Amino acid sequence: MAYDSFHTLTSSAVPLPIENVDTDQIIPARFLKATERKGFGDNLFRDWRYNQDNSPKTDFVLNNSTFSGKILVGGHNFGSGSSREHAAWAIYDYGFRCVVSSFFADIFRNNCLNIGVLPVQVTADFLAQIFEAIENNPNTTLTIDLTNQKITLDATGLSEGFEINKYKKENMLNGYDDIDYLSNIKPEIEQFASNTPL
Repeated sequence: MAYDSFHTLTSSAVPLPIENVDTDQIIPARFLKATERKGFGDNLFRDWRYNQDNSPKTDFVLNNSTFSGKILVGGHNFGSGSSREHAAWAIYDYGFRCVVSSFFADIFRNNCLNIGVLPVQVTADFLAQIFEAIENNPNTTLTIDLTNQKITLDATGLSEGFEINKYKKENMLNGYDDIDYLSNIKPEIEQFASNTPL
């Protein structure tokens, strides 16, 4: 498998109620030299997490032990800016498996889906309820049900549906990237090739 399969995730969440978070803020350009998907989590939101002397900024949410979990809840227009895949890699490498927002940049959304991070787009009202619930209780949990395409705020039982491309959904359920998918249907490809005249 290219990454962990995703079916249902119940987890507390890390709130980042900032709008227009771009990919350079998610992973600054100076950290894009590596070509493997390893180590990028150390520099996730690097300039927001650390001072110039590399000491942690105590007021940034990832440095606050009150908040934890495998779900990152971001503000509207998350992942805008350049198309760097490394932004999705950094989020995955840090340990997040889902990002929730009221709007995602298309390229960022696709980059996430390609490497096993589920972008869940909700309405602005539901996002506000999630932020409020986490603020009131940092241990509050969300349940992300990919099979039924539903996100639930467990504290209230309120839920919303979300959209996902059918092909990307099947890949996430199986933990496949595009190469894994093709490898899985190799017998069908070979049979088609054998039955197709040159």
